[in-house]
Amino acid sequence: MLQKQFKLREHQTTVRTEVIAGITTFLTMAYIIFVNPAILGDAGMDKGAVFVATCLTAALGCFIMGLVANYPIAMAPGMGLNAFFTYTVVLGMGHTWQVALGCVFVSGVIFVLLSLFKVREWVINSIPLSLRQGIGAGIGLFLALIALQNAGVVVASKSTMVTMGTLTSPEVWMAAGGFALIIALHHLKVRSGVLLSILAVTALAVALDMEQYTGIVSTPPSLTPTFLELDIMGALQLSMLSVIFAFLYMDVFDTAGTLIAVAQRADMLDAQGRLPRIKQALLADSTATVAGALFGTSSTTAYIESGTGVEEGGRTGLTAIVTGVLFLLALFFSPLAGMIPPFATAGALLYVAVLMMSGLKRLDWDDLTEAAPAVITAIMMPLSFSIANGIELGFITYAAIKILSLRWRDISPSVAVLAVLFALKIIYYG
Repeated sequence: MLQKQFKLREHQTTVRTEVIAGITTFLTMAYIIFVNPAILGDAGMDKGAVFVATCLTAALGCFIMGLVANYPIAMAPGMGLNAFFTYTVVLGMGHTWQVALGCVFVSGVIFVLLSLFKVREWVINSIPLSLRQGIGAGIGLFLALIALQNAGVVVASKSTMVTMGTLTSPEVWMAAGGFALIIALHHLKVRSGVLLSILAVTALAVALDMEQYTGIVSTPPSLTPTFLELDIMGALQLSMLSVIFAFLYMDVFDTAGTLIAVAQRADMLDAQGRLPRIKQALLADSTATVAGALFGTSSTTAYIESGTGVEEGGRTGLTAIVTGVLFLLALFFSPLAGMIPPFATAGALLYVAVLMMSGLKRLDWDDLTEAAPAVITAIMMPLSFSIANGIELGFITYAAIKILSLRWRDISPSVAVLAVLFALKIIYYG
């Protein structure tokens, strides 16, 4: 049954490999089930209900991605999207969280329609090959920044924006040890090296009393405080149009960047650098966003942490299914999942970041009209702390350089349209 559904032999993988990959992906992104309630809780939402909504939405997105698109890409409420929800829409603009959920729902419905009519597919396939390579490398840099922050290697600074943390702290040493262990196990061709590193660092943290053993099983909190509490009519007011557009825009390009980066690493792109079955993958994203708004959480997106599962050999939707099942189990085993500290997964994220940087070696460095926009795309993702910002600046830079170089024929109609739209967005919305 699994062979027929997921075509395991065609993708040169096994059930065991897919299960390990799914577990690995879950462990590297399990932080979202705790971070998301904390962020949305600042908007006044019930944290227990958001915890349940996060697990259910992530599981649903993973199941759709696995069964319909057959890709090893996991989904969950997106970081960045949840911050925009709380700190911009609710706390900044003064809207209620119910109206903000309504905006997420409306944007999700638009996502579905755009996916069905292939508009989103057209947008993603319009990205030039050089920019796709820059996107993969940029997400790697973005991931590296998150990993170094989680480990305490990089911290905020008022004078220099970022600076070195306290390198003598045990968290830094354990994160560094986990990273070194992953590299060593990779060199020794141990396929489950990432998973073993995460578990080893977590076990050591518990043994050293850096993490408390909080038990294994607990009853899931109630979903009632957020379930179907969205205010759709409030979201349909003209003044909310920019908010809906912002959710739409951020989700489209966060998902686009992640799909391209993970698929490229897994060798899933075709000869033209395009992702087969992209329509199904985008439908998984948009459908989960609609469901998430009903449950009580912000927009869902594909997770770059899926790259850790890909590196463990995951190549089919069975990986995503396993991750989805673990999100459901997390409802009952939240204390156990919560024992995995950020520095335990930092090494895994940094490992994936190193691998994703390899996309830059395929750039045509002899043609700077191709290489320069890719580099701008890559460096702006971590520096602006946004995958979407990096992509929009990449498009604008690509079009501007090609025009000034008298190579305007290299600009496809879709790239031209998107570059203009991105420029207008920056001018009017920042």
